[in-house]
Amino acid sequence: MPLKGQITEDMKSAMKAGEKDRLKVVRLILAAIKQIEVDTREELDDMAILAVLTKMVKQRRDSIEQFEKGDRADLVAIERAEIEVLDTYLPEQLSAEELAVMVDEVIQAAGAESIRDMGKVMGQIKARASGRADMGAVSATVKERLNAL
Repeated sequence: MPLKGQITEDMKSAMKAGEKDRLKVVRLILAAIKQIEVDTREELDDMAILAVLTKMVKQRRDSIEQFEKGDRADLVAIERAEIEVLDTYLPEQLSAEELAVMVDEVIQAAGAESIRDMGKVMGQIKARASGRADMGAVSATVKERLNAL
C-alpha cells in the first residue's frame, strides 16, 4: 500500500478509536501533502511524502529547541508527541556507524579529494539516505571526513 493510503487508513482508525492527538497529527500530515499536491498539480509519490514528513519532524525539533529556551515544557511535550506519530511513517534512521560507513563509501566511489567535492558527495548520499538520516548531521560528517583528507 502506498504511504499516502496508509496515512489515510490510519486517520480512519484514529477516528474510530477516538485517539484525538494522533488524529490531529495525521490530519496535519494529510493537509501538508494535499497542499503540496495542489501547489504542484501532481500527486506525490512515497519519496516526496517522506520528504514532507522529514521536513515536519525538523520543524518540530526546531520548535522544541525554542520552547525549551522559553521554559515551555507543556509545548515541548506536545511537539515530542507529534514527532512520535510522524516517526511511525519514516523508515528506520541510520546509526552513526552506518552513516559513517556510507559516507566513506561515497567519498571513495566519487573520488573526492577535498572539501570542494562536498556537493558531489552530498548529492550521492542524499539519494541513498533520503528520509533515513538528518541531512544536517550527514553534512557535518561529510565535512569532517573531507577535511581529514
